[in-house]
Amino acid sequence: MAEAKRRLVAILSADVAGYSRLMGDDERATMDTLTAYRQVFRKHISDHDGRVVDTAGDSVLSVFDSVVEAVHCAVDVQGELEERNADKPEDRRMLFRIGVNLGDIFEQDDGTVYGDGVNVAARLESLAEAGGVCISESAHMQVEGKTDFIFHDIGEHAVKNIARPISAYRLGTRGGNGDPPRDEKALVLPDKPSIAVLPFTNLSGDPEQEYFSDGITEDIITELSRFRDLFVIARNTTFTYKGAAVNVEQVGRELGVRYVLEGSVRKSGDRVRITAQLIDADTGGHVWAERYDRVLTDIFEVQDELTRQIAGTLGARLEEAALERSMHKRTDDLAAYDYVLRSLKWWHTTAPEDHARGREFLERAVELDTTYAQARAHLANAYVNEFVFGFNLRPDPIGRATREAKRAVELDPSDSFAHYILSRCFYYGGEHGRFEAEAEMALALNPNDADALADLGNMFSLTYCRLADGAEMSRRAMRLNSRHPPFYHFTIIFELYFTGRYGDTLDEMKRLDVDYWAGYVWLATVLARLGNEAEARAARDRACELKPDFTVAWYLDHRRFHRSFHEPFIVGAAKAGLPLGDIAGLGTDGS
Repeated sequence: MAEAKRRLVAILSADVAGYSRLMGDDERATMDTLTAYRQVFRKHISDHDGRVVDTAGDSVLSVFDSVVEAVHCAVDVQGELEERNADKPEDRRMLFRIGVNLGDIFEQDDGTVYGDGVNVAARLESLAEAGGVCISESAHMQVEGKTDFIFHDIGEHAVKNIARPISAYRLGTRGGNGDPPRDEKALVLPDKPSIAVLPFTNLSGDPEQEYFSDGITEDIITELSRFRDLFVIARNTTFTYKGAAVNVEQVGRELGVRYVLEGSVRKSGDRVRITAQLIDADTGGHVWAERYDRVLTDIFEVQDELTRQIAGTLGARLEEAALERSMHKRTDDLAAYDYVLRSLKWWHTTAPEDHARGREFLERAVELDTTYAQARAHLANAYVNEFVFGFNLRPDPIGRATREAKRAVELDPSDSFAHYILSRCFYYGGEHGRFEAEAEMALALNPNDADALADLGNMFSLTYCRLADGAEMSRRAMRLNSRHPPFYHFTIIFELYFTGRYGDTLDEMKRLDVDYWAGYVWLATVLARLGNEAEARAARDRACELKPDFTVAWYLDHRRFHRSFHEPFIVGAAKAGLPLGDIAGLGTDGS
């Protein structure tokens, strides 16, 4: 057998959004449409000097010698399919997602291709909107300036079976005509003043100080979020613009906000200079600009001045309660504050070693200032996450977390984050009446906290059977944080699965695309429900590989599933061959 040849190519990967639902509704009509639409792919792939490699299931895989041709092909395909779908009822339209990557492949004599370049293209496809196109950074570098398409940077994404996060760009429409991208829904401006705070630029000349400018940005976002009369985009979303040359008007359109705040931080010795400018994204005009030259001990005073000035300028009602919340208790120990800022960068993965490092910084902060409420709240969150992710790093993580969170609330009753973390402690500790009270307090104090909205929606769904309410909370969170982490989707997955819509559940699962044991547990369960036994077994094996001690009984108890959800989950999990454990010993309900 001849050795496979390695070469650099553009890879186009496509699949059908909602394919399982379409097949469940009408197999014959779906297959007829798929056959016809594949001919559209073949025509355009040939026209752009590409080659079809595989058409397994609902997918299309092809390769091109030119990235430019691959991207043009993807856009031409979507354009023709859009026209064909216009003649079909909305529930029978077949929408493809397309990913394009420039990468290394191995090609065998029979034309089969495989390798990391193909895997990345498939992951990009899952990041694309239905009817849209998503391309990799390597592809974007090749086509930038060579086409009249508009590309929207959607940041880095951690995806399964790929070691490093991939940077992705969502493809819009051709430039120059002012039309919105066909693969992005236009966001309606909220009925209140709306703002996105872009990451402040580190001008200190030391990359190691990056955490400080990032921390200042996060603090400003948090303080603005406390005002009920403002709509504030979440940190995860705005930080996807970090390090990029941005067009403020485009940012406003992409995020659906009227105002954008940008600035810089220069830290030198015991002094800090912060500049900030507020821009009207609708016109591109400057509303105001300020520069603050202070000693480091005045850093909180600068943040409060910024918060008040922005809120006042945007017309937010500066009621006393909001002002008090924006002036919540800080620390007088700058070293403790520094440790909290250093810890924040470690909370955006599910790796136990990252959480352990972040927790160590927080423990140091609490040692330096025992009255520092925010440090204790973040430390409590670290302990809760050890429990939720199943790290098993230390005994009684919920007990530790509850003690720290209660102390944080005592020290600063106006801190919404402390109330949110205490609600998590009560939830996982089985005190669900106290959970609900703390959750409501957290959202009353900060209605713009997207992570809290999504996480609490998740809990309301599982424990109180409020599936629709929980899913709506997650969708509100997604509007605040369009670059949301995978856990936002689980509440919607719960709603779909427990109402028997398994095909739609699988479609939602595809949007997770993260190498995490809970994701594979649900994927195995859903695939088994749909009768895809081989794929279900593969997902089950990966779940058990990532978490060898997993059992269904442990999971249902660990996540506090309501009793009414036990049987429908156990049936699917059993079909997938997931280890059941002592399901007879489960509690009677989730209350």
